[in-house]
Amino acid sequence: MSSAIAVRDLRKSYDGVEALRGISFEVTAGEVFGLLGPNGAGKTTAVEILEGYRNRDGGDASVLGYDPGDSPRAMRERIGVVLQHSEITPLLTVREAHLLFAGYYAKPRDVDEVLEVVGLMEKRDARVKTLSGGQKRRLDLGIALVGDPELVFLDEPTTGFDPAARRSAWEMILALRSLGKTILLTTHYLDEAQRLADRVAVIRAGRIIRLGTPAELIGDARSIEIRFLKNGEQVVIETKNPTQALNELTAEALATGYELEQLEVRRPTLEDVYLELVDEYDGDVE
Repeated sequence: MSSAIAVRDLRKSYDGVEALRGISFEVTAGEVFGLLGPNGAGKTTAVEILEGYRNRDGGDASVLGYDPGDSPRAMRERIGVVLQHSEITPLLTVREAHLLFAGYYAKPRDVDEVLEVVGLMEKRDARVKTLSGGQKRRLDLGIALVGDPELVFLDEPTTGFDPAARRSAWEMILALRSLGKTILLTTHYLDEAQRLADRVAVIRAGRIIRLGTPAELIGDARSIEIRFLKNGEQVVIETKNPTQALNELTAEALATGYELEQLEVRRPTLEDVYLELVDEYDGDVE
C-alpha cells in the first residue's frame, strides 16, 4: 500500500521550546490515522505542518507525494481540512458558503450532495450566523469535503457535538473511509479514536511514545479486571490470565456455596491505556 503521508524526524520549536522533537510515522492511503495526546503535546503543530500552514524546522515530510512546506496548489487541490476553529462569513447561507469554496477547486463535488452527506440539507438556506455549534462543525466538514479530497485532515472534528451528532459524524467518517479517502484525525475523545482509527500515535511532549492499532495498544495493557460482590463488598482482581482466575474463583464459590454477585470481566479500553501512557511519561515535560 502506498503512503499518503510520510514523516521522518519532524521538528519544530517556538522561542527555543521544542514542540516537536523528531517524530516519525506514515499514514497508508485509505486508512484512518489518529493523533492522540494532551493539550500542548504537538498534535496541532504536526497537522498544520502537514497541511502546509506552518513551516518545519527539521526533518522530512511528504503529503500525497508533495513537500507540504512548498504548499503546492496540486497538493491543496487534493486535501480537505477541518480546523479546530474557523469562521465562515456569517451572512452567507449554508449553500452559498459551500458554493464559495467549491469555486476554488477544478472538480468539486455537487454541493447539494455534500449538504446531504453532512446532514445540512434542511439548513441549506439558513445563514451561517444562525447555526448551532454542532451545525457549524458540520459546515466545516462539508466545506472540507466539497473539493472531493483524497486526504482529509480532521482536527477535533466533533468538539461541541451532542452524543447523537457525534455518532452521525462517526458514520460519516467511516463512510469516507469506505470511499477510499485517507483521514488524519486528532481527537480528545478516546472512544472516538477506538471506534474510528485503524492506527493511532500517542504524542507526549513532542515525541511519539506509542504507535499501533487500538487493539495492539489495548493488548499491551498490564492487566484485566475481574469485579464481583462478596458478602456485599466489592472485590477487584487484576490479572493477566482471566480464564485461570475465573476458573479458580468459580471453583471456590461452588465449593463454599456463595454466589459471585455482579460478576464482571472488564478489559481495558484505549482510554485506560492512553491515560496510563500519559501518566507514565508525565516527567518528560520540560
